[in-house]
Amino acid sequence: MAELTYYCGTMDSGKSTLALQTAHNHQSRGRTGLIFTNQDRAGVGVISSRLGLQSAAIEVGPELDIHRFVVDQLSIGSRVDYIICDEAQFYEPDQIDQLARIVDGLGIDVYAFGILADFRTKLFPGSARLVELADRVNTLQVEALCWCGQRATHNARTINGIMVTEGEQVVVGDTNKADEVAYEVLCRRHHMRQLTARVSRAGHTSGDPLPFNS
Repeated sequence: MAELTYYCGTMDSGKSTLALQTAHNHQSRGRTGLIFTNQDRAGVGVISSRLGLQSAAIEVGPELDIHRFVVDQLSIGSRVDYIICDEAQFYEPDQIDQLARIVDGLGIDVYAFGILADFRTKLFPGSARLVELADRVNTLQVEALCWCGQRATHNARTINGIMVTEGEQVVVGDTNKADEVAYEVLCRRHHMRQLTARVSRAGHTSGDPLPFNS
């Protein structure tokens, strides 16, 4: 039977890489599918990984009815053996319901990839709905690391290297660029203390004590 599977992890845990690898594995066996994404760091209509891999994809805007799109493809004779959904945390909850309908009504496997929680540690609506509906929720085995070397469990938004806890839920950024608005993965301890790598380096340089016990 077809399944809706959700692979989740923090930024830098290889979600897009696994999505592209999953698509490659199916394609190498002669299977044909659809690849969807939403607000990828590389731009509209593309899925990319930090390893340099990328593929064309269908951009999921808020008005796209994914179920209707797939039915239309089938009605014109297109073959759809599987569906890849990257950046699924940005999908609307109704679109996650549509993915479940594709699995149950059309018998097509759906593989979704995304981040569970935002920079405020709140679940994205799309991720929350996936947790509620998915046949399986798998945490990625590639562990992103905090600057301290511990397993990173939280995504932090930074402005000029300083962690912020307020703002819009969705602001596209990356973890390997020195942009004004960027992201950093942290362990829970350093996320709760808002201690980023930049703040840590500044503390060591200045000789001021770091807030490990605060």
